[in-house]
Amino acid sequence: MRRLPSIDMHAHIEPDISPGDLLELGALVFAATRSLDEAEQALKRSDSWTVWGVGCHPGLVGVQKAFDADQFADLVTSTSYVSEVGLDGKSRVPMHRQQETLDAVLATLEATPRITSIHSYAATGAVLECLAARPICGAVLHWWLGDQKQTDRAVELGCFFSVNASMLRRPDLLASLPLDRAFPETDHPFGDKSGGQGRRPGNVEDVERALAQVHGLDQQRVRQHTWRNLAELVRTTKCGALLPRSVRVALAASV
Repeated sequence: MRRLPSIDMHAHIEPDISPGDLLELGALVFAATRSLDEAEQALKRSDSWTVWGVGCHPGLVGVQKAFDADQFADLVTSTSYVSEVGLDGKSRVPMHRQQETLDAVLATLEATPRITSIHSYAATGAVLECLAARPICGAVLHWWLGDQKQTDRAVELGCFFSVNASMLRRPDLLASLPLDRAFPETDHPFGDKSGGQGRRPGNVEDVERALAQVHGLDQQRVRQHTWRNLAELVRTTKCGALLPRSVRVALAASV
């Protein structure tokens, strides 16, 4: 089987980046936007190995105030990916407003399932309550920091998880995540700045190696697992037709 590229399930990329720069990443990157206006710009693109999302970041006051449920629902029809949405317990945005936004997002996704990368910093329990109240297919808990009980509940709710380099300092956390629910991510440029700057989107090999060590596999087997996990997300959300053709071909070869 042809070697599959790595998957970066959550990265922030400027929507005016050149197509050539994206191809040089050599990875399938799911690019999270932080506002509906940014998503409007990003979804005009057509890139062969980048999937652009629709987001409304819970940590940004102006973005939350500007959220429009009808605009969100319209944008979702053009992509297989929603990100970045969720709750943030340290945000200056009042929690009630964040919850109203997330409830509107989840209401749309109940009717129109998408792969959905969800922010839950300092709000893991609250996010799980929202997902229990409005169950959706395709939820991926980004930079998950929940305890074992919360992780078990997230698995029961059908959630997946995305792991970045900052999480590698918590081997107990990595071990708690089922491999058939795990993806690597960079959260570029925020996920790990230990080297002085955010890591390059798609640069997830250290995460793959860490997952391989935890599960007693080699790195290539872990990558194959992540592609199968993506195939499962695409199957349950039924949004494969919205993926770039090159990604659909790779998915067909991975299962």
